[in-house]
Amino acid sequence: MGLGSLATIGVQRPPNLAVTVFDNGHYGETGMQQSHTAERVELVAAARACGFKEAFDIVDELGLRDFAAQIHNAATALFARVAICADEPPRVLPPRDGLLLKTRFRRAIGID
Repeated sequence: MGLGSLATIGVQRPPNLAVTVFDNGHYGETGMQQSHTAERVELVAAARACGFKEAFDIVDELGLRDFAAQIHNAATALFARVAICADEPPRVLPPRDGLLLKTRFRRAIGID
């Protein structure tokens, strides 16, 4: 999303839209260089400057719960920056072994 899109939403203020940015302070797709938010750029201040009346800087689970509780009943568009860690958490990925997948599928439909 570009700044122009954020400004359009801030001007229109649709009551059925919540914009949430998960911010780890890095550009993950290009090699984890520090992003502008790692320095001095404040996304919540930018959202307010674009016209968002409700903008949240979320740094803990309690703040996230409070924001989630407001999403369904908000009278205006919401913006939230959710601070997250830049680490690489362990993932559980599905198997990619073709023989295993074929065998599992055949068992599931009753073919041995």
